[in-house]
Amino acid sequence: MRRNLRVCAVCGHHFAVGARERLDQLAGDGGWRELWPELRASDPLQFVDLTPYPERIRRSEGGSGLGEAIVAADLAVRGRDCVAAVMDFGFLGGSMGAVVGEKVARACDRAVARGVPLVVVTASGGARMQEGILALMQMAKTVVAFDAVGDAGLPIVMVLAHPTTGGVWGSFAALGDITYAEPGALVAFSGPRVIDQTTREKLPPDFGRAETQLHNGQIDAVVDRRELAERIGRVLSILWRPSREPGVSLPVQWAQERADRVAQVAQSIPENAKRLIGRLKPDAKDGS
Repeated sequence: MRRNLRVCAVCGHHFAVGARERLDQLAGDGGWRELWPELRASDPLQFVDLTPYPERIRRSEGGSGLGEAIVAADLAVRGRDCVAAVMDFGFLGGSMGAVVGEKVARACDRAVARGVPLVVVTASGGARMQEGILALMQMAKTVVAFDAVGDAGLPIVMVLAHPTTGGVWGSFAALGDITYAEPGALVAFSGPRVIDQTTREKLPPDFGRAETQLHNGQIDAVVDRRELAERIGRVLSILWRPSREPGVSLPVQWAQERADRVAQVAQSIPENAKRLIGRLKPDAKDGS
């Protein structure tokens, strides 16, 4: 099964694969280097349901061998350098808390700084309820980070693994320039079980499945895992080629544009301050 990338050789069913194993599959013999492994979730809300949140984190760390539900890394996919962020459903259902959002944002920033594409693999039940509104804030944070990659003219390749649902699908997972999904993956904001329990509505068996989302135009292709690395490498060779000519790189240009905007704002501060002071001065006529 491991040699076949955890795909059934008879029926083609795609079994779950962990984040580090996924990175091994994408990088091949080239290897990869993990980024920011030290980041860990805190307990800002002191959340307790059947089990305190810190205890759930410790159990997930022990069971998955990960520090969080996502692993970010530098690697090359079929010779094409990129920054990757891969989610792991085995860690608290791949839920997105503050650390997951931070790693996604940092991966975006690093892709811009290096001037290389971003590859993201999702497998998540959505925002992490134990972090409440702080988890929901990551939806906006990751969308803004993805916008920065787009502004830098760098491609984003998304791979939607089973399942990709909730706040993850409702934010950055839907923003790839190229979006692939694995066969049979559930891709929906709410899964059929949740909808059935909420509205008692019976849904068709193919509701939210990758093949249905392809038919509806939500994704670009359903790709067998055994062909995924080759497909990503090929599309990166089309969408992005490192500059071989001397001159200012795209990330530097992007940073300079932002610096120019900051300088314009800074130059306007003294004038604005004078106007504000003028408004606050007492009126000599009425003595107010």
